[in-house]
Amino acid sequence: MSYAKMAQVYDSLMEDAPYDEWTEFAIHMFTKYGNGDVRNVIDLGCGTGQITTRLAQEGYDMSGVDLSADMLTYAQHHALEQQVSIKWFQQDLRQLQGFHGFDAVISFCDVINYITNEEDVKQVFKHVNSMLEMNGLFLFDVHSMAHVENDLKDQTFAEVYDDLSYIWLCQPGEHEGEVHHDLTFFVLDESQYDRFDENHQQRTYPVHVYNQWLIDNGFEAKGVFADFSVDQVQSDGERLFFVYEKIRESE
Repeated sequence: MSYAKMAQVYDSLMEDAPYDEWTEFAIHMFTKYGNGDVRNVIDLGCGTGQITTRLAQEGYDMSGVDLSADMLTYAQHHALEQQVSIKWFQQDLRQLQGFHGFDAVISFCDVINYITNEEDVKQVFKHVNSMLEMNGLFLFDVHSMAHVENDLKDQTFAEVYDDLSYIWLCQPGEHEGEVHHDLTFFVLDESQYDRFDENHQQRTYPVHVYNQWLIDNGFEAKGVFADFSVDQVQSDGERLFFVYEKIRESE
């Protein structure tokens, strides 16, 4: 997964994404479980910085991390347009280093699903623990197992716009909860359409598995929520949100 060329069209593809709902969910959880003390927040897998920038506009001291330099270029440009100051870093989530003292860590838009090896997921959780102050919050979302198995695998999606079209094939992987995304884009460049292809892989795990990995890495559950709900703890839905608190250092 490179996102090298996809960064050019990412915001167009995500134009209708519920960024405001992600932002509102995060603020609600910061307020409810952070005792009003959450100010210093880092966004892992920030992409083009849409959520990062929105939280900065709400007064949070934001940092953003992404593997793609192209994504971060767009994120920086967007932040400048919105006149907010954000610190941007290019790092692999599996090899995070140099980050400490955060009140909260967020990772939305199913970023954790792109960490497809279970040992790597555990390593990310360990890194997050070291980034947080004691009692700091970790918020992330993933596709539910039911959504991957029933709604994504063996499906084809397509959209046609005036300047952009794509075909998206979802192929099963070797494991339950694993899917390969084969995407073909046609992007208008003056008088002709240029084609490029992207191949992405995602994997999700059952709620109890994530929960155990988080407990093993020094976290305590505040709740698992479905599809942006903030009122009722749930474990079903298409997108699951995990809200956990650091209660000890990871071993």
